[in-house]
Amino acid sequence: MPSLRGVPAAPWRWAFMGALLGLLLSVLLFAPARWLASGVQAASQGRVLLQNAQGSLWAGSAQLMLTGGASSLDRSILPGRLAWQMSASGRGLGVSLNADCCMQQALALTLMPHWSGVQISLSDSQSQWPAQLLQGLGTPWNTIQAQGSLNLNTRGTSLNWSTGRWQAAGQLQLDALNLSSHLSTLHPMGSYRFSLQGGAPSTLALSTLQGSLQLSGNGQWLGGQFRFEGEASSLPEHEAALSNLLNIIGRRNGARSIIKLG
Repeated sequence: MPSLRGVPAAPWRWAFMGALLGLLLSVLLFAPARWLASGVQAASQGRVLLQNAQGSLWAGSAQLMLTGGASSLDRSILPGRLAWQMSASGRGLGVSLNADCCMQQALALTLMPHWSGVQISLSDSQSQWPAQLLQGLGTPWNTIQAQGSLNLNTRGTSLNWSTGRWQAAGQLQLDALNLSSHLSTLHPMGSYRFSLQGGAPSTLALSTLQGSLQLSGNGQWLGGQFRFEGEASSLPEHEAALSNLLNIIGRRNGARSIIKLG
């Protein structure tokens, strides 16, 4: 009987491997948007949902919903739809996000993996979001029920995940404008600025732009942990209207409320 050694593989084997590779590429290229929705839900432990997802994994849109978690009844939905586009290159994964309600131009993110983690870089951007969206995240936002607008600005902002820790670079500024709460009869209570400065350590500053509710404080990420100390107070003529809110914000010390995190 002749030996089969050295005989090339049957042509059908190569055809089968080619068909399998083509199938895998097709699945990847035309994966439905609901696959991304499932991944976001799992990664956020049910706190961020992409409802009514349409399109594909690489280009689609959905309604953004925030919740307090899988067992929470708190829900809030962003008006309009959130659209995304993704592309892969030698630099990593590029993601473009655009919300028709809140963004004048798309926010570009670049995810670049490295040997110890991943770096996420954000394009310089400006956007405006409804403060009511935070209510869906549950405690304490469902108690405060903030109303107003949140103006977000990013400049040279990036986040680096390495050896189990996050480190920020660049600047991020969030202006909470004309805020009000159902815990106070004073509408609005004021406007406030949160300023994040990246570095080692990264620092966070809270200041009051204007208003009867006065907020201030400073914090930093040190050794992978966030620590913040601040205080809240009221202008004397509106102390009664803001008393309930001051009791919830922190520990009361006379007319002030002391805020400590971490």
